[in-house]
Amino acid sequence: MRIETADLEIQREPFARPFGFKGSYFHEKWNAVVRLTDADGVVAFGVGGLAVLWSDAAVFEAHTEVGGNILSLSILEHALQLSRGRDYADPIHLLHDLLPQAHDYGKAVTQNPNLKPTFTLISLVALDNAAWVLHAREEGIGAFDDLIPETFRPCMNHRQQYLAAVPVIPYKFPQDAIMRILNDGAYFLKIKIGQPGSEAEMLEKDVARLAEIHEFAKDHATDMTECGRPIYYLDANGRYREKESVRRLLDRADRIGMLDRIALFEEPFAEDLDMEVGDLPSRVAADESVHGIEDVRRRAGQGYTALAIKPAGKTLSMGFQFARAAADLGLPCYVADNACVPILVDWNKTFAGRLPSFPGLMGGVLESNGPDSYPNWEAQLKTHPCAGASWLKPVRGSFELSDDFYEASGGVFADPTPFPSLFTQSPCSG
Repeated sequence: MRIETADLEIQREPFARPFGFKGSYFHEKWNAVVRLTDADGVVAFGVGGLAVLWSDAAVFEAHTEVGGNILSLSILEHALQLSRGRDYADPIHLLHDLLPQAHDYGKAVTQNPNLKPTFTLISLVALDNAAWVLHAREEGIGAFDDLIPETFRPCMNHRQQYLAAVPVIPYKFPQDAIMRILNDGAYFLKIKIGQPGSEAEMLEKDVARLAEIHEFAKDHATDMTECGRPIYYLDANGRYREKESVRRLLDRADRIGMLDRIALFEEPFAEDLDMEVGDLPSRVAADESVHGIEDVRRRAGQGYTALAIKPAGKTLSMGFQFARAAADLGLPCYVADNACVPILVDWNKTFAGRLPSFPGLMGGVLESNGPDSYPNWEAQLKTHPCAGASWLKPVRGSFELSDDFYEASGGVFADPTPFPSLFTQSPCSG
């Protein structure tokens, strides 16, 4: 695979309301769109959504929201320049070659020597996706199963019929919206905790929020969980610094009958603490603290018993590697969103459908919060390459993955409409 030209555009998508987590808020999604052309004139597009607050809160806090996105884009632009005129066996080799140089560049432009590798990875998602599509077109690959490199296929050989469509409930998510998603059949709720304030203030706010949501959800019934009731996925995004605070949070959850229904507690502690978590009374999952394979092993050694994989957050190339590392360690995996636009939801969906079922559920897991994040979600769905397909919308809380879904690979090999129309000039090489 030889990239002759590489071009970049952006698209900005406003949220329906400020999106709150990690004690802060952001207001719109920036989507990077990459166009690659090889030596034979084969063209491929890739989309990647930026997420500065999620990937490195220090960068978000040090800059304006627009400025943080521009810094992320500058890393992508640098990597695109580096990619031109080089030969690669496949996209994994491309990422392996570019990532160290892109990350060094990222440290320089952010003036942050401790820049988190995840910030660089999410900057490169659009390039990585475009590279996979280009590779598929060059090799005549039209099915995702055939795209998976041989070494990763044993851990991605499932075909889930159901994926729990996990909505996210951020800090200011209104009560009527919570009731609506429950009445629509949602049975696995992701709750953002770690609210603004001191640790003591955060704990009290989080306890009150959990009690409020559990009161709404506790009596709903479902046949998609082993307990027959909705279950919960808490995400602190590393906001807690004291294990005793987390114990108190879980103890309060236990008092209201909620603890047994907490299926996941994601990233409770700040990454720099390297906290042991095996003695906590909940399944603790790693997400943004995992930047590479060595981090999967380190977190497993600290008692983490699940792993979030984000093809649309850390690249598909890394996603394959994370899935194999987790399988080797016996860690159940699930796929989480970054307020993705529909085509990226289906990159995630195509990946998630091939992972084993998640404990406590009748299938796999895909966090997807588009309908509640974007005011024009229905209009976005109409531009999807497979617009109108049954798998695009959840039914009774699940994405139902038919044979048609797997045969179409979720539409990920098609040009990601409407994004290619952003390019008004012919491919350029300089």
